[in-house]
Amino acid sequence: MTTNNNNFDHIAPERFKIVGARTSDADTLNKKQISFWQEVMYRFSHNKLAIIGLIILAFVTIMAIFAPMLSTWSYEENTGLYNTAPSAAHWFGTDDLARDLFVRVWQGARISLFIGLAAAVIDLIIGVLWGSISGLIGGRIDNIMMRIVDVLTAIPYILVVIILLVVMEKGLVPMIIALSITGWVNMARIVRAEVLSIKNREYVLAAQTLGANTWHLIKRHLIPNAMGVILVTMTLTIPSAIFTESFLSYIGLGVQQPMSSWGTMASEGNKAIQSAPWRLIFPAVFISLTIFAFNAVGDGLRDALDPKLRK
Repeated sequence: MTTNNNNFDHIAPERFKIVGARTSDADTLNKKQISFWQEVMYRFSHNKLAIIGLIILAFVTIMAIFAPMLSTWSYEENTGLYNTAPSAAHWFGTDDLARDLFVRVWQGARISLFIGLAAAVIDLIIGVLWGSISGLIGGRIDNIMMRIVDVLTAIPYILVVIILLVVMEKGLVPMIIALSITGWVNMARIVRAEVLSIKNREYVLAAQTLGANTWHLIKRHLIPNAMGVILVTMTLTIPSAIFTESFLSYIGLGVQQPMSSWGTMASEGNKAIQSAPWRLIFPAVFISLTIFAFNAVGDGLRDALDPKLRK
């Protein structure tokens, strides 16, 4: 036994080599795999326009929350200075009622963002449920549900909103209801089309075979796998709601004094565009920036989630 061990001791190590995968292959196999959503975030973070939009939205949101709280003036308080230009004391100037426009702009941002987000969330809930049920069940129920959507789509959206606001009292809640009454139909169509392409896949058929009910399929399989298109559609719905609210407030159907939204301030500023142009410029600039930012983020999400662009 000792002799055999001595013989092995005289064998040179150079005569042995490692048998297995090449070093390059081993590095590839050991590379950490990333999930789908990690890849989406990576690609979104490399979209410069989307990041700029996200920064603008973060700035507007933070200012809307904290600026009115930290200011020495209230949005309805009389400062004693009428139609004064922007200065160190009043960064955005004052209006014809001597109210500080800096505070009113960010107070208006609260109203406009809240209306846009609330309308988008309501559209999301109704549209996703309607489109999921219609696409999953199919048959006569699908036909009836989509004919209802066709009827609502045939009626001009802005006309429905104006009629509802004329009938109802003017205010924040009526505005949200009016914007949501037919705003969900686009979401429903998109979700239904996505569900139709998902419901015949193997994992959905397997869940149906095992006895999963309609709600389980929607909650566990359909909505999670359609989340990409849902997020993109919702992101693009918010600026549409903000623009519609601004337009309706501009023509006098929005929130009423002393509350203000960007559309209300633009309407008031338009009357004094020659004598006090800053009253129109500031709300108009922030409306444009916010709508641009939401659209940039939505386009960035769409590109990040597009499977055709994935490497």
